[in-house]
Amino acid sequence: MDKIKGALLRYRIMAWITGVWLLLLVANMIAEYGFGRDGYPLIAIAHGWIYVLYLITAVDLGMKVRWSAGKTVITCLAGTIPFLSFWFEHIRAQEVKSTFGI
Repeated sequence: MDKIKGALLRYRIMAWITGVWLLLLVANMIAEYGFGRDGYPLIAIAHGWIYVLYLITAVDLGMKVRWSAGKTVITCLAGTIPFLSFWFEHIRAQEVKSTFGI
C-alpha cells in the first residue's frame, strides 16, 4: 500500500508540474509565433524533460495499480494537451484512492 501511495503522490506532483510547464510553453509559442517576440527556448527543453519524468511516474503508477495498457497510454497523453493533465490527475487520484481505500 505504501508503494501505491508513493507512486500516486509522485504522479500527482508531476502532473501539476507538467501542466504548468505546458501552459508556459503554449504562452511562449503564442508570444513567439503570434506576436513575433523572442521566445525562450529553455522553456521547451525544460518541458520536454519534465514530460519524460511525468511519463515515468504515470507508467509507474499504472503498473502498481494494474491499469490496462490503454488507460496508461491515455493518462500519459494527458500531459500533451493544455489543462488536461490537471483534470486527469484529479480523476486518476480519486479513482486510485477509492479503489485502494487511501
